[in-house]
Amino acid sequence: MLRRVITGGVIWLTMVVLVACTTPTASDGTVVELSPTTRNPGPTVRLTVFAAASLTDAFREMGQEFEATYPGTQVTLNFAGSQQLALQIEQGAQADVFASASQRYMDRLVAVGLIAPDAPVTFARNQMVVVLPGENPGRVETLQDLARPGLKLILAGEQVPVGAYARQVLDKLSSDSAYGSDFREAVLANVISNEENVRQVVAKVQLGEADAGIVYRSNVTPALASELGKIDIPDRFNVTATYPIAVLEAAPDDDLARQFVEFVLGPEGQRVLERWGLIKAAE
Repeated sequence: MLRRVITGGVIWLTMVVLVACTTPTASDGTVVELSPTTRNPGPTVRLTVFAAASLTDAFREMGQEFEATYPGTQVTLNFAGSQQLALQIEQGAQADVFASASQRYMDRLVAVGLIAPDAPVTFARNQMVVVLPGENPGRVETLQDLARPGLKLILAGEQVPVGAYARQVLDKLSSDSAYGSDFREAVLANVISNEENVRQVVAKVQLGEADAGIVYRSNVTPALASELGKIDIPDRFNVTATYPIAVLEAAPDDDLARQFVEFVLGPEGQRVLERWGLIKAAE
């Protein structure tokens, strides 16, 4: 009886040792999976993508398509203003990929060595538009109406990419005699709130907390088109937002991270971006 117990214990111990020797682990002891192209079927491989809030709908769909293309991969998406994401990464948040709505915050991470200088690549573009609550309580019909005293306007903060782009639009309008040199100041005097990301601006306008807001064209999704009014900004006054993407230097699985970037830049990813109102990188 004792011999059987000992024999069974030896077999069990041998199996544990074999498993430990064949399962790669990180220095902290957590299980690490190989990239989808080389690993055997097993636990999920996680890819963490930090993406600008304006990419929420497109990247959610993109993440699902990437998971379908690479079975066993789980894409974790963290959406916020690009300025918030860059700060999180600087403070040690672990991410594999950073997709920004502004070159400014990508450059900031390059400057501190968290992203290689040759890593960022443009994957999409966007433009600005004025959005209104569906019932248009402020009776906003033209861009000139944004300067009307008493109008309630919501923008993103100056440090937020869409907030900076909106102010660039106001600068261009103020340089035109049809609007006048004081147009920018008059519009900004109507701002009742500066939000931390573009989706907050859209949500508050949709709820009627403001008479107007300036957001990305892609924010007027098919689902929101019936709930929001819109005033287009002429090309000569508009600003084109450039979206760069890059793999982080400390990405736990840089091969998988590069595959995700390639997917975003490829035909499938570009179709998804275009479907959600962004301008493809090649255009």
